[in-house]
Amino acid sequence: MIPDEVVDRIRDEADIVEIIGEFVKLKRVGTSFRGPCPFHHGKHDNFSVLPRGTFMCFVCGEKGNVFSFLQKHLGLDFVEAVRWVGAKIGVEVREVSRAQEGPDPREPLWEVNAAAAEFFRGQLWEHAGGDAARAYIAGRDVSREDAERFTLGFAPRDGNLLREHLHKLGFDDDRQLAAGLLVRREENNELRGRFRLRLMFPIFDLRDHVVGFGGRVLGEGEPKYLNSAESDVFAKRRLLYGLNWAKQSIRKADRLLLVEGYFDLIRLVLAGIDEVVAPLGTALTEAQASLIRKYTKNVFLLYDSDAAGQKATFRAGDELLRNGVSVRVVSLPDGEDPDSFVASQGAEGLEREIAQSIDIFDRKIQILQRGGWFADLRRKRQALDKLLPTIRATSDRIMRDLYVARTSEVAGVSRELLERELGAAAAASAVGAPAVAAPARRARSADRRTNRRAVGVRAERELLRVMLHDRRYVELVAERLGAESFTDETYRMIFTELVSLGPEATIGEIAGGFDEEAIETLEELVAEPGGLDRANEIVEGSVSAIASRDLDARLTDIDREMPLAAPDEKDDLIREKEKLLKQMQALGRGRFKSFRTSRP
Repeated sequence: MIPDEVVDRIRDEADIVEIIGEFVKLKRVGTSFRGPCPFHHGKHDNFSVLPRGTFMCFVCGEKGNVFSFLQKHLGLDFVEAVRWVGAKIGVEVREVSRAQEGPDPREPLWEVNAAAAEFFRGQLWEHAGGDAARAYIAGRDVSREDAERFTLGFAPRDGNLLREHLHKLGFDDDRQLAAGLLVRREENNELRGRFRLRLMFPIFDLRDHVVGFGGRVLGEGEPKYLNSAESDVFAKRRLLYGLNWAKQSIRKADRLLLVEGYFDLIRLVLAGIDEVVAPLGTALTEAQASLIRKYTKNVFLLYDSDAAGQKATFRAGDELLRNGVSVRVVSLPDGEDPDSFVASQGAEGLEREIAQSIDIFDRKIQILQRGGWFADLRRKRQALDKLLPTIRATSDRIMRDLYVARTSEVAGVSRELLERELGAAAAASAVGAPAVAAPARRARSADRRTNRRAVGVRAERELLRVMLHDRRYVELVAERLGAESFTDETYRMIFTELVSLGPEATIGEIAGGFDEEAIETLEELVAEPGGLDRANEIVEGSVSAIASRDLDARLTDIDREMPLAAPDEKDDLIREKEKLLKQMQALGRGRFKSFRTSRP
């Protein structure tokens, strides 16, 4: 049987207004939508549909949810109605178990999470150990009344306090483990609390169940934010913080404001801006973008203005564009985030900034222009590489065409050339061999480049593994490669710390500032001592693979820059290409046959 959560997911994600609107002519009236009743065939607008998921006729009294509407209007049974809605929103349904046929199997986890939330709340306000957390909240200009509104809490230093408290309430270790409140140490099988010395933010699903927590560390420590472990009720890739409070406001305003952090959201809501949500400390996922699309097509990104915030902005933007959403960027003054800006300027100030927001593609072009990326040939090619993925991500055909036209204008490149470039990428990512010879060659070339990159990443891993186990190679490798040669962000971070701290650094010192993911990667590398009898061979082979990958990447860039180059620039590119090919041969690694040294 399909678990009840599938039925709940379909009901929660379905746009009841859109579905009923296929059968009834609806118009917005305040926060609801009205039309003639399809059940008693009325002529007046006595039939009301609420975006939160229900309908009702004020004359004949028919009422229910999206499933019951289809059952009554189309004569479907419950299973057929769920299948019908599931197909509409892209969720496959094989079998359906009615929620009415027994208790929901997720109820035990909802209960223990709710009990934990109440424990954390009590620790924050009623115990001396919560002093630092209370001071932190006050420092963020959030009153107790406001903090209580969002059920903020505090996880004390002693993780066993929560465990013992829940035991007294009848929640055993197995249930606490299943909910992610306890974790088991691998080295000694010991159970310990997942959250300690953290300000706690309960996370709710769309039906207001506590499904997990986000914990912000107080004082020093990593990671800065820690979420609950994945469980039967908590999947952070499919949850958005605050959506349970915001969903009706989003549909009423027909817009959504996406922010990075918990306090950003809290500040906006306290200022009276309710249609705001936040991802759970991760990059926006496809599932989250799809969920947003169920509520509105208009999204405003209010991320931090620093480099990390810009990167998150454009990653989120591309994901939303794939789902047919219109994305605009709100640019706050340097040094400001939504929390600090609204604290000083209020909702009115933020609304002024929102009114001046620009399309995400225009924002990307604006940043590239200010950075001088269109000033010379090589950087122009790199600028196009930053713009083309966003064009490819755009599912709205009209917006895609506008983006192509805009790129042609700012880069001085013909639409035809841009379309060919976009077509080549599509061919490279397509499944199966295309019938047209040229796209097929481009696809095979892309596959070979992908393989070369994959070999390079494996080489980065092997090189780091040897350097961690045999510190003689730290300085030797650092003389031949820089951190920029590492394409994997985690490997680059480990390499940088290892070289910076020197051969004598302990693993603990290297991992001092790492997040949980990087620490896990470091531990994996240290746990793999195999092949160290061939350490020199591994180092030489890895350095050679990484160096040849870098040369290959530049050769690829040259091939792509050729069509954009003036005659004298082409001469320079050909000379550079011949020089790089000689370096590649010196490394003992040939280039793909498709690369040529003659003029195109």
